[in-house]
Amino acid sequence: MKFGSYLKQEWRELERFDKSSDEDRSIVFYVENESYTIYLKSLIDGLINEHGLKISYVTSSKTDPLLKSSNENISSFYIGDGIARTKFFINLRAEILVTTTPDLETFHIKRSKVHQVHYVHVLHSLNSTHFSYRKNAFDYFDTIFCAGSYHVNEIRETEKKYGLKGKKLVEYGYGRLDELLQIVKNRDLKKNSGDERKIILVAPSWGNNGLIEANGECIVQTLLDFGYDVILRPHPMTLKKSQKIIQNIDKKFKRNPNFKLETNIQNIDSFFFCDCMISDWSGVAIDYAFALEKPVLYVDTPQKMVNPDANNIEIVPLEKRIRAEIGYIISLSELSKIPSKIENLWLNSAQIKSQIQKIRGETVFNIGNAGSVGSKYLVKLLKKNTKF
Repeated sequence: MKFGSYLKQEWRELERFDKSSDEDRSIVFYVENESYTIYLKSLIDGLINEHGLKISYVTSSKTDPLLKSSNENISSFYIGDGIARTKFFINLRAEILVTTTPDLETFHIKRSKVHQVHYVHVLHSLNSTHFSYRKNAFDYFDTIFCAGSYHVNEIRETEKKYGLKGKKLVEYGYGRLDELLQIVKNRDLKKNSGDERKIILVAPSWGNNGLIEANGECIVQTLLDFGYDVILRPHPMTLKKSQKIIQNIDKKFKRNPNFKLETNIQNIDSFFFCDCMISDWSGVAIDYAFALEKPVLYVDTPQKMVNPDANNIEIVPLEKRIRAEIGYIISLSELSKIPSKIENLWLNSAQIKSQIQKIRGETVFNIGNAGSVGSKYLVKLLKKNTKF
């Protein structure tokens, strides 16, 4: 399909959305691409399966699998990321819009000019809000679904610091963690008896100081030389912005049977069969530790602050506070010692597992039940706010 045809499709889909019934448009979910659907899945399932509601699912990705959903309670629409999307948001007629996309009203996504929509943001990372997002990322939302009490504290402190209107903060949880825990429960994750090689998953954040961008080739080589199997799982933004670095690493190691480059973040099998993760400041490291109860080796790269004013909020971010408790921290000058650190982690895995379980229970709301809690809130909100 040519570019012009996609544009026509986006406008046709927008027209189809505008002509849909009030009931179908009462609760609308929007995602930038299908990688964010995993954070909304339990909410959508709760609304449909527990409450029998219909929802509209709007995506900017033409390859989103939910565009082909056969569920009669899901109406899916592709609107791209151009002018059709801009018009969609400005002219939105819905009671509730739910999204993982931050920066409402401050960038390309605006509040509706024609209807009083209630905007709900679902946090798609366990990382702290004041370091991992822009300064005004949540200012124009009405409700935030918080993963834990630390999110509540950070957002309230931000509102106080800058004199912002108070938002409704829901003690929600983290649907992504619930899904991973369910998979762990249902799968046989034992290795074959003859497979003694440890599998190391390298899954860091992105940016100029990111682990792959600055030290990826060195780390992979060190791990392979020690005799580990290595899975390199770059952040989607690394794949987008640092293609040459990834191509060079792949070219160097692709003939090694013990190396694998994983570019499809929808595939989470590597999570379940690896023995340890190496990361930096990525939220996926906390997902991994909390779901698999396995250790993380953190390479101490400079902490990425998306918000340059993050230190105005005097709360230590979760991703910094718990690193030494769910794994080990190693400096950039000690990269040659990574294998010995991994072996020590493995020797102390029982103790670390116990620590992870304790921290997880103290950190995350409603473990295993976030989707049900969130869908109940949305149903209650819908009954209260319906204006059609």
